Amino acid sequence: MGMSGQLFIVPTPIGNLEDITLRAINTLKSVDLILAEDTRTSSFLLKHLQIDKPLRSYHQHNEHKILEEIISDLNAGKNIALVSDAGTPGISDPGFLLIRQAISADIKVTSLPGPTAFVPALVNSGLPCNEFSFYGFLPQKKGRLTKLKALALEEKTFVLYESPFRLVKLLEELKEHLGAERQASVSRELSKMFEENKRGSLEELARFYNAKPVKGEIVVVVQGNKFKESDDGNEE
Repeated sequence: MGMSGQLFIVPTPIGNLEDITLRAINTLKSVDLILAEDTRTSSFLLKHLQIDKPLRSYHQHNEHKILEEIISDLNAGKNIALVSDAGTPGISDPGFLLIRQAISADIKVTSLPGPTAFVPALVNSGLPCNEFSFYGFLPQKKGRLTKLKALALEEKTFVLYESPFRLVKLLEELKEHLGAERQASVSRELSKMFEENKRGSLEELARFYNAKPVKGEIVVVVQGNKFKESDDGNEE
């Protein structure tokens, strides 16, 4: 049997196109195939980088279906890169299944460091980040309340992703379960021209965004619960 290929996990810019590493560019240039969450988004980036490689669509709706084919391509010696629309594949993006499958098939997986939205948002929040919890998107319906109740007890700074259309709803729910005074930070359009990091209490943030509809992917960073069991109006 010949040598099997490698799977490269390649982070792509979350906004500013300069946020691509030299290594990511060289990797994308050297592979045989690029798997993309949305081939239109990735074509734009590849054109910008002057890279011309076969692109194949790989997203949550087809990943089960095409996993076996990708694994057999890798086994046959093809080098394949996985990219998502923005940031690091596998973090709130498709990729986990493929990575797990490749590992169990003894295929070498190399994950490149690079852009991801929650790190700059976390660091920029000014909230303690020596320890933190990342929850990504909260469940829409089933399990949402349970999650919110658990977040009320979370002692570490925690990070959530949200869409612009549901930001106010999320802030209102957090306010209800965590208390209006809990400090938080909302980051949007990270690395883009109109980047905005807004800090304040959940009350202030809910009021601010209620009056100001927003666009773009959003990261919400929330202060942990300092007095776990006693949420009976303790002042800090």
